[in-house]
Amino acid sequence: MKIAIIGTGNVGSALATHWANKGHEIYLGVRNTAEFKGKNLLENPQTSVFEIAEAVSLSEVILLSTPATAAIEVVQSLGDTSGKVIIDAMNIVMGRGPQGYKNTADAILDHTSTRDVVKCFNTTGFNNMVNPVYHDIPVDVFVAGDSEKGKAVAMQLAKDAGFGACYDIGGNDKFELMEQFAWFWINLAMFRGQGREIAFKLMKRT
Repeated sequence: MKIAIIGTGNVGSALATHWANKGHEIYLGVRNTAEFKGKNLLENPQTSVFEIAEAVSLSEVILLSTPATAAIEVVQSLGDTSGKVIIDAMNIVMGRGPQGYKNTADAILDHTSTRDVVKCFNTTGFNNMVNPVYHDIPVDVFVAGDSEKGKAVAMQLAKDAGFGACYDIGGNDKFELMEQFAWFWINLAMFRGQGREIAFKLMKRT
């Protein structure tokens, strides 16, 4: 796939690395191509850097992993997203997000043309994206959205990032639930003393 990564911090960098190693073409979308976080990602020949709108124009899939407070501004900088899938990996934490919204995915939908917007890769820490395997068992992630096309893309990319499974938890009405689940992980890891090296795995009784 041709994937634009908007937000080259910890989350974007971890996923870009996995996906490039799986042979996907990665276009880092940044404001300043001469100076940006994650320049080391360009060491992979599958990865290149462009200004944001150009990275989007070259891509089929867009990962948004910027701070939630910048969600609307970033989405407005994408240019034409018609026919493209947007994967939202952002979270509103402690009220810090786009004004008037309870989750970032709804803000994205209100400010761009594509309807293929899903929320994924937001429910765990970046350390679990760098290494999603615990004791030889890959942990799970989750996806929500009305777009079946978008969910299929996210599920494949979750597999390519090394996760065990990516479970579909429902449509756009579950965007807020996804962010609450993220807050559940943050609460355990940061405020209840469990530390970042925790993750979730769905277990089934056979």
